[in-house]
Amino acid sequence: MLPELFAMFSAVGWAGDAIFVRLGVHRSSIIAAMFFSFLISATCIASYLIPFYSWQTFKSPAIFYFVISGCVQPLVARALYYTGIARLGVARAGPLRGAEPLFATVIAVAFLQERPSLWVYGGTILIVASLWLISGRHTGEQRWRLIDTAFPLGAGLVSALSQTLRKQGLRILPDPFVAVLTVTVTSLTLLSIFLIVTKRTHLLRMERASLFYFLVAAFLATGAQVCNFIALGRAEVSVIIPLLNTTPLFTVFFTIVFLKKVETVGPRVILGTILMVAGVALITSR
Repeated sequence: MLPELFAMFSAVGWAGDAIFVRLGVHRSSIIAAMFFSFLISATCIASYLIPFYSWQTFKSPAIFYFVISGCVQPLVARALYYTGIARLGVARAGPLRGAEPLFATVIAVAFLQERPSLWVYGGTILIVASLWLISGRHTGEQRWRLIDTAFPLGAGLVSALSQTLRKQGLRILPDPFVAVLTVTVTSLTLLSIFLIVTKRTHLLRMERASLFYFLVAAFLATGAQVCNFIALGRAEVSVIIPLLNTTPLFTVFFTIVFLKKVETVGPRVILGTILMVAGVALITSR
C-alpha cells in the first residue's frame, strides 16, 4: 500500500480521536484522556511485539531518537492539543493543529538549509490566512481567549520537530511497531512521574460515561500512530507531513456530522479549513 494512503489513514484516525476526546472530556480531565490513551496504545502494541520480537531489538541506536521523540510527542503535543480541544472545540483546534507544515517549512529553511519552491511559499501563505480565519471570534459561541490558540499551534510546532527525529530513527530501524511502543511508553512514563511528583494522581479519575469515548479514542490514536510511522518510514518527511495534516478537513467534517449539539462550525472555520487544505496541497505539489 502506498505510504500516502497510510498518511491519509493516520489523518482520519487523529480526527476521530479528537471527536471522541471532545465527547468524553465534558465529564473527565484531559490528563485522564491522555493517560488512558497512552496505556491502551502501549498495551496493544506490546501484546503484539512480545511473542515475536527479541528484546535485543530495543538496543538499536534508533531507540535514542524514538525516546527523544517520545519526550515531546505524543506527550507534550497531545497535552497541548487536547487542551486546545477543551478550550476551543474540535472544529477550531483541529485546523490550528494542522499548521505543522508551516513550522516544518520554517525549520527546513532555518536549520536544514533547504530552499523551498514558490509552491511551498504559496502554500504557507494560504495556511497563515487560514489560521487568521479560524482563530477569529464567532458570535454566539462559548467564550475563549486568543491565547488559547497557542495550545493547538504549539502542538503543531512540537509535532514538526518530533517527526524529524522519528524519520532519523526509522532510517536506522524501519519498524513502526517498535517505534510506536518506544515513544508511547516514554510518554506514559513521563506523564506518570509528573503526576506522582506533583501529587496530581486524582486527575486520573474519570466518570464512567467518559470511559467508552476515551477507549474508542485510544484505539483510533493507536492506529493513527502506527500508520504515521509506516508512512514516515516509506516516504520523505516533506511529502508525508502535509498529508498527515489533512486532519483538519476530517475534523471539521466529523464535527458537523457528530458534534452538532456540542459545538457549531461557522463559515469562517469552514473557509479557513479549505484554505489550509489548499495550502497543504500546494506544499505537497512542490
